[in-house]
Amino acid sequence: MNAELIRGILYIGAAILFVVGLKMLSSAATARKGNLISSMGMLLAIVITLTAMKSIPVIWILVGAGIGVVVGCVSARLVQMTSIPQMVGLFNGFGGLASLLVGWSEFHSNWAIALPVDMALFTMVAIYLTVLIGGVTFSGSLIAYGKLAGVLTGKPIRYKGQNLVNSGILVAIVGIGIFFCRQTLAAGGPGMYVLLLLTVALAMALGVLSTISIGGADMPVVICLLNSYSGLAACAAGFIISNNVLIVSGSLVGASGLILTNIMCKAMNRSLSNVLFSGFGAVADTDQAAGYQGEAKPVSSQDAYLILEAASSVVFVPGYGMAAAQAQHGVRELGEMLEANGADVKYCIHPVAGRMPGHMNVLLAEANVPYEMLVEPQDVNPTMEMTDVAIVIGANDVVNPAAREDEKSPLWGMPIIDVDRARTCIVLKRSMNPGFAGVDNPLFFKDNTRMLFGDAKATIGELVSEFKS
Repeated sequence: MNAELIRGILYIGAAILFVVGLKMLSSAATARKGNLISSMGMLLAIVITLTAMKSIPVIWILVGAGIGVVVGCVSARLVQMTSIPQMVGLFNGFGGLASLLVGWSEFHSNWAIALPVDMALFTMVAIYLTVLIGGVTFSGSLIAYGKLAGVLTGKPIRYKGQNLVNSGILVAIVGIGIFFCRQTLAAGGPGMYVLLLLTVALAMALGVLSTISIGGADMPVVICLLNSYSGLAACAAGFIISNNVLIVSGSLVGASGLILTNIMCKAMNRSLSNVLFSGFGAVADTDQAAGYQGEAKPVSSQDAYLILEAASSVVFVPGYGMAAAQAQHGVRELGEMLEANGADVKYCIHPVAGRMPGHMNVLLAEANVPYEMLVEPQDVNPTMEMTDVAIVIGANDVVNPAAREDEKSPLWGMPIIDVDRARTCIVLKRSMNPGFAGVDNPLFFKDNTRMLFGDAKATIGELVSEFKS
């Protein structure tokens, strides 16, 4: 059995680990194990690939791997839970950049080598797609990082003729791509290199211009889409270097990212084109805002404790405010005390809660909240009118009843968690300001809503202390 055959068999084993790990990631109970299995598959694939490389000195491979390990470990250890979305976005961008560099390197190394036309066509198409998708992913991810980190405004950045400019760039990219891919490397000459550099520049510009027009509230969708782009770029790079496991893993990431993007869009009752081109949140509706004005009913921690102490059913609804306050451990402790007091406790998580898919699931898993207590909106909405207390912790847009009541609202038609139908709704917020989407929330003025102002971690701590005493 020769070495190439052994590598092929091991590549199949790595691909199987990818598929099994991805399947396990679909359940909160098995997600950690699935992540470990997928990581083992990638480690196996990397080791196999390195054994086939003869032209690169081992020392450079070790140096690159060492730098990557240090950066990865330090980033994972030091990142705050509130910064996980932007870190994921940044890593997506680096994945796209890596693929771009693979395509660029392959073109550069074969620039003056004559190839048969049929081989050159396939190679040139793969190189062009890798550079294009990788460039869009990298620059788009940097913009997404800036919006999530607060370096850039979370509001859509719009200007007159924006869609026309983006369409012009797309037409130019398609035209250059057709010309580029019809040439052999031998026949291209220096002009081909100029076309490749122009493609990189246009791809970067398209990534920036297509992402700045997307509002912060749509970032969960954008993160999913950019993740898919990074997978597709890796898949195209796999065709360039004839690496089957890179093709398989890139295809899995690309497909799963597109599926998750579709799930996020459905969770907001919006199409992908609406997310990408509508400029959601760009213009405030002053008439709508005026219609939502009313008298909020503040409540103290002591009064909130009395409401919770008498409750027989409680639903926690976490949002980004819980992540910002790092209140997940206190929420879990309060939930345990409510259970000990005889209440039925659930944690309802909206698919787009937080600033990336699964953000709230990760936080509650970190606090060791049992998986079986995590439920989705369709699990609790039918019985919400019989729920004694709904506790909203920093969530806003996913509980906004305007999505159900006001056809003029930007959120109209979005499936929400119907906390306003609970017997009592306690909203934990620092102020009356709207959420990340910038849309005012009439929930705050409902007759059954009580506003518990303050830092969520400190407020939850006060409620815990009331139960202890």
